[in-house]
Amino acid sequence: MDFLKRPSIPEDAVQYQLFLVHPDPSDAEAHERFLQQILQNILAEIAPLLVQYIWQHQAFNLRYHPEKGDVPAHLGGVTQFGDNVEDEWFIVYLLKHITRTFSDVAAVVYDNDGQFLLIEAAEHLPKWLDPDSSENRVFLFWGELHILPNRTHSGEVGWPRNSVPAVGQALEVLHSHTESCLAKQPICSALARRLDGYPDKIQQNFHRVHCYVPAGIAVVLSRRPDLISPAVSAFYLRDPVDLQACRTFRTFPPDTRVMTSAKFTRCLYAQLQQQSFVPDRRSGFTLPGRSHPQYRAHELGMKLAHGFEILCSKSGQSSSEKEASVSSNPLWRGFLDSLKKNGYFKVGKSFCSKYSNEADDAKIPLPERNDLIKHKRLFHFNPGQEVMNVLEDASYSLEELKNQEAHLPPEDSDAWLDISPQELERLLEERGGRGVSDGTRKTPQPDEELQEEEAGYSLIAVTKGMKNFINAVSSHEGAEIPRSCLAEPFSYDPDAVTSALDRLLGSKDDELDSDDFEDDDDEGNDVNDDEEVQNGESQEQAGAEALDNLRKYMDEMDQELQSTNIGKSFAQNNRASNKADASKSSSSASRSELVEEEIQPLDVDLNLVSNLLESLASQAGLAGPASNLLQSLGIHIPPDADQS
Repeated sequence: MDFLKRPSIPEDAVQYQLFLVHPDPSDAEAHERFLQQILQNILAEIAPLLVQYIWQHQAFNLRYHPEKGDVPAHLGGVTQFGDNVEDEWFIVYLLKHITRTFSDVAAVVYDNDGQFLLIEAAEHLPKWLDPDSSENRVFLFWGELHILPNRTHSGEVGWPRNSVPAVGQALEVLHSHTESCLAKQPICSALARRLDGYPDKIQQNFHRVHCYVPAGIAVVLSRRPDLISPAVSAFYLRDPVDLQACRTFRTFPPDTRVMTSAKFTRCLYAQLQQQSFVPDRRSGFTLPGRSHPQYRAHELGMKLAHGFEILCSKSGQSSSEKEASVSSNPLWRGFLDSLKKNGYFKVGKSFCSKYSNEADDAKIPLPERNDLIKHKRLFHFNPGQEVMNVLEDASYSLEELKNQEAHLPPEDSDAWLDISPQELERLLEERGGRGVSDGTRKTPQPDEELQEEEAGYSLIAVTKGMKNFINAVSSHEGAEIPRSCLAEPFSYDPDAVTSALDRLLGSKDDELDSDDFEDDDDEGNDVNDDEEVQNGESQEQAGAEALDNLRKYMDEMDQELQSTNIGKSFAQNNRASNKADASKSSSSASRSELVEEEIQPLDVDLNLVSNLLESLASQAGLAGPASNLLQSLGIHIPPDADQS
């Protein structure tokens, strides 16, 4: 099978590919040169976005891939995003930006879950689209999501569902019928909601906090804020061997500590903040009491110092060799030329003008070498060596750094670390697509919230939602949640039902076979009209007899169960119960009369609600089958107020 031949992708990685929608296969060398030129233009286009971003583990990277099998030559890469899934979605935003800017490029992106873009819009996908039928069908083109339609008849646009198109074939359909391949509006809207806020969301995802760190780390963070990511990862994934380098702190002695402002991503800050760690006594790091106003700054600085020390202990190659290996890379030289042509160096962006130097490679004053060197992560990156390179090039004064402590920017609030149950519920609803239609959500007033809660707590809505769920048609793949609480009523063919019952109950002499359940349209094409009419009448009569027999069976079962205690576990309606009590008091206790006593109907709605409430109460506020089913139906039940 094809999916067994696919290369495995790590659980925390995303793979992406960029194809030319209309390549010229006649000249392979010219095609490669053209792709290399596009690569340089792409990197120059997204350079302003990449400079300001801090990656969790690996940066966005592209390189040329030659043709292999039925996969044409393309640009591609793999990024390991670790615990920060926002890196994966930022890459999706970059791919949409690239395909919007370069109209002859189509992008494919997937992870170990497959087409995760379709997972985001799962509630709006057509029935025929599943993981098996989506291979080589989903593309980002012209900045929008495109899906090759399902071709059911010859001459239609698309590709048959039961076969997988080759990449070249899919690109040809995408190029020839772009409008027909554009995904439906609900699917595009679901993807747009997930990417809402970019690129401004990059800054919103940062968290700035004060840290009491050695002076060398303060200089490194001022020049290369992105190096905080490998330092946090080194501390977060430390082992006893790594901590051996933290006994003496040769690179970052603790007696040079100063207060500085560090910029984290929210994921990095949470990883560093939530870990408990006691430093080695020989390290020289001491922490004040927990009641000290700067305890958090000392603790974060101590953890960062351990991470940077671990990084530097693993650096091997000398800085001159490393710098030469990157600077001599022809792709890097072409990237610099492309930056010049696109006017990037005229923007004047700077992370820290105080330590700016002339960009040696570009021979131009702007941006500083800090920004330029950061782009080299696309070509080579050794975080420990990068830290050592910055320390070698830096010249700083400890007294000057201490004077800057009085002018640090304010810290950001970390209240986002704590989330209330109501906020969690709101986030889950937004992620589930409920209550969000246009990507924005209005904050309800207290009265509106109360009305919404009362409406959600309606027991009538519970019974109605459950009935809609039961009446919904599902396939052999499992039960499906109705797309709305008002699902269409269940419809069926009475003749087909009676015919099936007739065959099941054996009223015919024909042997029961799986073919008996097939439609009669495929049988008896050579039977005349008179025989068809006679057969229809006989089938209706047999079906009526079968239903009568089934009712008799059910009546006999009710009579047998009446003598047991099973019926007492169900609630009957009031009118039926009163009538039953009156008849019992006035009638004799003879056995024959009890047998002939009329079976009282049950209150189905009352039994349904009472059983659901009992199941919810037994869950004790935790997740369970009853709460999960009701939540998926959009029905909210209040917490149990009876604590007894």
